[in-house]
Amino acid sequence: MTLVFMLEEPSMKAFLLGLLPRILPEGVPFRLISHEGKQDLERSIPRKLRAWQNPEARFVVVRDQDSGDCVEIKRHLERLCADAGRADTLVRIVCHELEAWYLADLRALDQAFGTRLAAQQNRSKYRNPDRALVSPNRELKALVPGFGKVTGARALGPLVEVDNQRSPSFAHFVRGVRLLASRRAGA
Repeated sequence: MTLVFMLEEPSMKAFLLGLLPRILPEGVPFRLISHEGKQDLERSIPRKLRAWQNPEARFVVVRDQDSGDCVEIKRHLERLCADAGRADTLVRIVCHELEAWYLADLRALDQAFGTRLAAQQNRSKYRNPDRALVSPNRELKALVPGFGKVTGARALGPLVEVDNQRSPSFAHFVRGVRLLASRRAGA
């Protein structure tokens, strides 16, 4: 089995390159396909799922919530996958945007960028950035001047705590991917 991740943007691909080897069992192959935004991803899902030649492939779709309704977005993506004959696709929504996952682990930001933010982790807006922050991207840029989406993602992927529970959407993503990968081993 190969896990195929269909991603909204290149920054998620850069992040997952560092994260996935730390959460997947050794030897589980994966492929990351980034898109140029939500519309590109949603147009691509039916085509790629129908055309994929490897019957052993398992798919994961990852998209930001931004300001949309998380439940509606997930239902829409699951419908696209089911209509393409792949109802078994794992769909995960990042609340609100990828930067919230980083703000849930200020220690990783300190390691990657030499900041001194970890002491602020218990402030209400960082205890659950999925819920507390309207624009995690803006918040992150204020904390780490010059933060770049792809370079930041590349730096943080190998550093974020994989069992971090401060971002429920991150914890949900990790649990879902681990469960999907464990099915390969027959667990």
